[in-house]
Amino acid sequence: MELVEAIENRRSIHDFRQEEVPEGLLREIFTSASWAPTHRMKEPWNIYMFQEEGKEAYADLVLQSYTRKGFFNGYSEEKSQRMKQGIHNFLTNIPHHALIFMEKDANEHKYEEDYAAVCAFIQNVQLLAWEKGIGGLWTTSPYLHDAEFIKGVGLNPVLHKLIGVIQMGYPEKVPKAKPRTSMEDKYKLFNYNFTNS
Repeated sequence: MELVEAIENRRSIHDFRQEEVPEGLLREIFTSASWAPTHRMKEPWNIYMFQEEGKEAYADLVLQSYTRKGFFNGYSEEKSQRMKQGIHNFLTNIPHHALIFMEKDANEHKYEEDYAAVCAFIQNVQLLAWEKGIGGLWTTSPYLHDAEFIKGVGLNPVLHKLIGVIQMGYPEKVPKAKPRTSMEDKYKLFNYNFTNS
């Protein structure tokens, strides 16, 4: 697959087949993705992969976070239980949840550099996975900012920043492409000394 083809044809996948991706293939994808640009060669990305029985604990932690944040407030107990069961089933039906995180840097400039590097790593993962016929959805849900959730996965909210979760698996359905804004509206060329104008 040509690079431009992968970039233009990749889609965020919401429906996955009930089939796990071989562990060796996942490791191959993450290994190749690690060639993302990284300032001072810090390679700040880390991955916790939740799959098989690990998805159950992951889903429970997500539901606990949603409960703490009041997501189910205002609903009857019966309605709340149905919602919780639906979320639990949705999460556990996804073959793989790759939680991507980094260590925080007290220096704001370095922190932003590290964050950018991890985002580049995540996009590499998505493109490399797509090339192998594996879909993904990069999520940034509210529970990633929940200190208790962070503790629940064995990390320290003071020291660690959760960047996102990539839901991964073989696509059941691929969404249609959505149009992109023309670069005419995004790109401005400065080929003159604009400070004197």
